[in-house]
Amino acid sequence: MALDIYDSTAAEGYERAFARISSHFVPHLLAAGRVASGQAVLDVATGTGLAAAAALAAVGPSGHVTAADISPSMVEQARKRLGDAGNVSMGVEDGQALSFPDASFDTVLCSLGLMFFPDPARGLAEFHRVLRTGGRAAVSVNTVPSRAWNTRVHVIIARHVPSHVAAATRLFSLGDETRLRGLFEATGFSDVAVVTERQPFPMPSFEAYFDHIERGWGSPGQAFVSLPKDLQQVVREEVRRDVGDTGGPIAIEVEYRFASGRK
Repeated sequence: MALDIYDSTAAEGYERAFARISSHFVPHLLAAGRVASGQAVLDVATGTGLAAAAALAAVGPSGHVTAADISPSMVEQARKRLGDAGNVSMGVEDGQALSFPDASFDTVLCSLGLMFFPDPARGLAEFHRVLRTGGRAAVSVNTVPSRAWNTRVHVIIARHVPSHVAAATRLFSLGDETRLRGLFEATGFSDVAVVTERQPFPMPSFEAYFDHIERGWGSPGQAFVSLPKDLQQVVREEVRRDVGDTGGPIAIEVEYRFASGRK
Protein backbone atom coordinates (compact mmCIF):
# COMPACT_ATOMS: atom_id res chain seq x y z
CA MET A 1 0.00 0.00 0.00
CA ALA A 2 1.54 3.30 -1.10
CA LEU A 3 1.09 6.59 0.70
CA ASP A 4 0.00 8.85 -2.18
CA ILE A 5 0.08 12.48 -1.06
CA TYR A 6 0.03 13.70 -4.65
CA ASP A 7 -3.33 12.33 -5.80
CA SER A 8 -5.93 15.00 -6.60
CA THR A 9 -8.41 13.45 -4.16
CA ALA A 10 -5.77 13.56 -1.43
CA ALA A 11 -5.11 17.23 -2.21
CA GLU A 12 -8.78 18.17 -1.92
CA GLY A 13 -9.28 15.99 1.14
CA TYR A 14 -6.24 17.50 2.86
CA GLU A 15 -7.85 20.91 2.56
CA ARG A 16 -11.18 19.80 4.02
CA ALA A 17 -9.79 17.56 6.75
CA PHE A 18 -6.63 19.27 7.87
CA ALA A 19 -6.63 22.99 7.09
CA ARG A 20 -8.00 23.99 10.51
CA ILE A 21 -5.27 22.09 12.33
CA SER A 22 -2.40 23.11 10.11
CA SER A 23 -3.46 26.77 10.09
CA HIS A 24 -3.18 26.94 13.86
CA PHE A 25 0.55 26.16 13.69
CA VAL A 26 1.49 28.25 10.64
CA PRO A 27 2.28 31.40 12.71
CA HIS A 28 4.91 29.38 14.60
CA LEU A 29 6.54 28.44 11.29
CA LEU A 30 6.62 32.05 10.11
CA ALA A 31 8.06 33.13 13.44
CA ALA A 32 10.79 30.49 13.17
CA GLY A 33 11.62 31.76 9.68
CA ARG A 34 11.46 35.38 10.86
CA VAL A 35 9.29 36.32 7.90
CA ALA A 36 9.04 40.09 7.59
CA SER A 37 7.73 42.82 5.34
CA GLY A 38 9.43 43.15 1.98
CA GLN A 39 11.02 39.71 1.94
CA ALA A 40 11.20 37.22 -0.91
CA VAL A 41 9.85 33.95 0.53
CA LEU A 42 9.85 30.46 -0.95
CA ASP A 43 7.31 27.98 0.46
CA VAL A 44 8.44 24.47 -0.49
CA ALA A 45 5.91 21.61 -0.40
CA THR A 46 3.25 24.30 -0.19
CA GLY A 47 0.37 21.81 -0.26
CA THR A 48 -2.84 23.82 -0.45
CA GLY A 49 -0.98 27.09 0.19
CA LEU A 50 -1.75 27.66 3.87
CA ALA A 51 1.75 28.81 4.84
CA ALA A 52 2.19 30.67 1.57
CA ALA A 53 -0.98 32.67 2.18
CA ALA A 54 0.16 33.61 5.68
CA ALA A 55 3.60 34.56 4.34
CA LEU A 56 1.99 36.69 1.64
CA ALA A 57 0.15 38.68 4.28
CA ALA A 58 3.36 39.05 6.30
CA VAL A 59 5.62 40.26 3.47
CA GLY A 60 3.04 42.78 2.26
CA PRO A 61 2.89 44.41 -1.16
CA SER A 62 6.64 45.09 -1.21
CA GLY A 63 7.49 41.41 -0.77
CA HIS A 64 7.03 38.32 -2.90
CA VAL A 65 6.02 34.73 -2.18
CA THR A 66 6.79 31.73 -4.38
CA ALA A 67 4.67 28.66 -3.60
CA ALA A 68 6.07 25.39 -4.91
CA ASP A 69 5.08 21.74 -4.67
CA ILE A 70 6.08 18.56 -6.47
CA SER A 71 2.39 17.75 -6.96
CA PRO A 72 0.48 19.58 -9.72
CA SER A 73 -2.74 18.81 -7.84
CA MET A 74 -1.45 20.54 -4.71
CA VAL A 75 -0.25 23.53 -6.75
CA GLU A 76 -3.73 23.83 -8.22
CA GLN A 77 -5.26 23.81 -4.73
CA ALA A 78 -2.76 26.49 -3.65
CA ARG A 79 -3.66 28.55 -6.70
CA LYS A 80 -7.30 28.57 -5.58
CA ARG A 81 -6.28 29.92 -2.17
CA LEU A 82 -3.70 32.47 -3.31
CA GLY A 83 -5.64 33.80 -6.27
CA ASP A 84 -3.98 36.14 -8.74
CA ALA A 85 -2.07 38.47 -6.44
CA GLY A 86 0.65 40.29 -8.32
CA ASN A 87 3.37 39.40 -5.84
CA VAL A 88 2.88 35.65 -5.73
CA SER A 89 4.05 32.96 -8.12
CA MET A 90 3.45 29.22 -8.15
CA GLY A 91 5.06 26.24 -9.77
CA VAL A 92 5.75 22.54 -9.71
CA GLU A 93 9.14 21.97 -8.08
CA ASP A 94 11.12 19.07 -6.64
CA GLY A 95 12.31 20.27 -3.24
CA GLN A 96 15.50 18.25 -3.67
CA ALA A 97 16.34 19.86 -7.02
CA LEU A 98 14.95 23.40 -7.03
CA SER A 99 15.13 25.30 -10.31
CA PHE A 100 15.87 28.68 -8.70
CA PRO A 101 19.29 30.36 -8.89
CA ASP A 102 21.56 30.58 -5.87
CA ALA A 103 20.73 33.28 -3.33
CA SER A 104 17.18 33.93 -4.62
CA PHE A 105 15.24 34.17 -1.34
CA ASP A 106 15.33 35.75 2.10
CA THR A 107 13.38 32.91 3.70
CA VAL A 108 12.54 29.31 2.81
CA LEU A 109 9.57 27.66 4.54
CA CYS A 110 8.52 24.02 4.52
CA SER A 111 5.38 23.16 6.47
CA LEU A 112 5.02 19.45 7.27
CA GLY A 113 6.79 18.47 4.07
CA LEU A 114 10.43 17.63 4.76
CA MET A 115 9.70 14.15 6.13
CA PHE A 116 8.23 13.20 2.72
CA PHE A 117 11.52 13.94 0.96
CA PRO A 118 13.41 10.76 -0.05
CA ASP A 119 16.57 12.54 1.18
CA PRO A 120 15.75 15.34 3.68
CA ALA A 121 19.41 16.38 3.91
CA ARG A 122 19.48 16.99 0.16
CA GLY A 123 16.34 19.09 0.49
CA LEU A 124 17.90 21.19 3.25
CA ALA A 125 21.00 21.64 1.09
CA GLU A 126 18.78 23.05 -1.65
CA PHE A 127 17.09 25.37 0.85
CA HIS A 128 20.54 26.57 1.90
CA ARG A 129 21.63 27.09 -1.70
CA VAL A 130 18.71 29.28 -2.73
CA LEU A 131 18.90 31.43 0.42
CA ARG A 132 20.69 34.75 0.46
CA THR A 133 23.45 35.20 3.02
CA GLY A 134 21.80 35.82 6.38
CA GLY A 135 18.54 34.29 5.19
CA ARG A 136 16.70 31.66 7.19
CA ALA A 137 15.04 28.31 6.49
CA ALA A 138 12.28 27.00 8.74
CA VAL A 139 10.50 23.65 8.71
CA SER A 140 7.81 21.92 10.75
CA VAL A 141 7.56 18.15 11.25
CA ASN A 142 5.50 15.59 13.14
CA THR A 143 6.85 14.38 16.48
CA VAL A 144 5.19 11.09 17.52
CA PRO A 145 2.03 9.24 16.41
CA SER A 146 0.30 9.69 19.77
CA ARG A 147 0.37 13.47 19.24
CA ALA A 148 -0.71 13.56 15.61
CA TRP A 149 -4.07 14.68 14.25
CA ASN A 150 -4.76 12.06 11.61
CA THR A 151 -1.41 10.62 10.49
CA ARG A 152 -1.57 8.28 13.50
CA VAL A 153 -4.06 6.35 11.35
CA HIS A 154 -1.22 5.38 8.99
CA VAL A 155 0.74 3.90 11.88
CA ILE A 156 -2.24 1.86 13.05
CA ILE A 157 -2.89 0.61 9.51
CA ALA A 158 0.78 -0.38 9.26
CA ARG A 159 0.32 -2.79 12.20
CA HIS A 160 -1.91 -4.85 9.90
CA VAL A 161 -0.51 -4.05 6.43
CA PRO A 162 3.25 -4.67 6.21
CA SER A 163 3.55 -2.83 2.89
CA HIS A 164 2.44 0.34 4.69
CA VAL A 165 5.18 0.27 7.33
CA ALA A 166 7.86 2.22 5.47
CA ALA A 167 5.50 5.03 4.50
CA ALA A 168 4.03 5.29 8.00
CA THR A 169 7.48 5.33 9.59
CA ARG A 170 8.62 8.12 7.28
CA LEU A 171 5.87 10.40 8.59
CA PHE A 172 7.60 10.57 11.99
CA SER A 173 11.18 10.08 10.86
CA LEU A 174 12.29 13.64 11.68
CA GLY A 175 10.50 14.01 15.00
CA ASP A 176 13.62 13.49 17.09
CA GLU A 177 15.02 16.89 18.09
CA THR A 178 18.65 15.78 17.99
CA ARG A 179 18.33 14.35 14.49
CA LEU A 180 16.52 17.40 13.18
CA ARG A 181 19.07 19.79 14.62
CA GLY A 182 21.89 17.64 13.30
CA LEU A 183 20.48 17.72 9.76
CA PHE A 184 20.41 21.52 9.79
CA GLU A 185 23.91 21.81 11.18
CA ALA A 186 25.36 19.21 8.79
CA THR A 187 23.88 21.12 5.87
CA GLY A 188 25.74 24.29 6.84
CA PHE A 189 23.11 26.22 8.77
CA SER A 190 24.13 28.23 11.81
CA ASP A 191 22.10 29.70 14.67
CA VAL A 192 19.95 26.56 14.56
CA ALA A 193 16.87 26.66 16.79
CA VAL A 194 14.40 23.86 17.51
CA VAL A 195 11.14 24.45 19.37
CA THR A 196 8.11 22.27 20.04
CA GLU A 197 4.50 23.42 20.04
CA ARG A 198 1.51 21.42 21.27
CA GLN A 199 -2.22 22.14 21.13
CA PRO A 200 -5.31 20.07 22.03
CA PHE A 201 -8.16 20.19 19.53
CA PRO A 202 -11.56 19.34 21.07
CA MET A 203 -14.13 17.31 19.17
CA PRO A 204 -17.73 16.61 20.25
CA SER A 205 -17.27 12.86 19.77
CA PHE A 206 -15.04 10.21 18.27
CA GLU A 207 -17.50 9.87 15.41
CA ALA A 208 -17.11 13.56 14.58
CA TYR A 209 -13.33 13.20 14.63
CA PHE A 210 -13.23 10.03 12.52
CA ASP A 211 -15.77 11.20 9.95
CA HIS A 212 -13.16 12.63 7.58
CA ILE A 213 -11.23 9.36 7.66
CA GLU A 214 -14.32 7.33 6.77
CA ARG A 215 -15.05 9.76 3.94
CA GLY A 216 -11.60 9.04 2.48
CA TRP A 217 -10.32 12.58 2.88
CA GLY A 218 -6.59 13.13 2.75
CA SER A 219 -4.00 10.39 2.57
CA PRO A 220 -5.05 8.74 5.89
CA GLY A 221 -8.63 8.57 4.66
CA GLN A 222 -7.58 7.17 1.31
CA ALA A 223 -5.51 4.50 3.03
CA PHE A 224 -8.39 3.63 5.35
CA VAL A 225 -11.11 3.26 2.69
CA SER A 226 -8.81 1.08 0.59
CA LEU A 227 -8.82 -1.56 3.34
CA PRO A 228 -11.21 -4.53 3.39
CA LYS A 229 -14.33 -3.75 5.42
CA ASP A 230 -13.44 -6.10 8.26
CA LEU A 231 -10.00 -4.53 8.60
CA GLN A 232 -11.53 -1.05 8.50
CA GLN A 233 -13.53 -1.94 11.59
CA VAL A 234 -10.41 -3.24 13.38
CA VAL A 235 -8.46 -0.09 12.56
CA ARG A 236 -11.37 2.15 13.55
CA GLU A 237 -11.55 0.53 16.98
CA GLU A 238 -7.80 0.81 17.46
CA VAL A 239 -7.93 4.51 16.60
CA ARG A 240 -10.82 4.92 19.03
CA ARG A 241 -8.72 3.45 21.83
CA ASP A 242 -5.66 5.41 20.75
CA VAL A 243 -7.42 8.77 21.16
CA GLY A 244 -8.93 7.80 24.51
CA ASP A 245 -12.58 7.76 23.53
CA THR A 246 -14.97 7.07 26.42
CA GLY A 247 -18.21 7.87 24.60
CA GLY A 248 -18.26 11.64 25.03
CA PRO A 249 -16.22 14.62 23.81
CA ILE A 250 -12.56 13.98 23.07
CA ALA A 251 -9.49 16.17 22.62
CA ILE A 252 -6.83 15.27 20.07
CA GLU A 253 -3.45 16.53 21.17
CA VAL A 254 -1.34 17.69 18.23
CA GLU A 255 2.35 18.45 18.47
CA TYR A 256 4.85 19.69 15.89
CA ARG A 257 8.54 20.44 16.02
CA PHE A 258 9.88 23.58 14.33
CA ALA A 259 13.50 23.84 13.26
CA SER A 260 15.21 26.83 11.68
CA GLY A 261 18.68 27.92 10.74
CA ARG A 262 20.55 30.86 9.21
CA LYS A 263 22.74 30.74 6.10
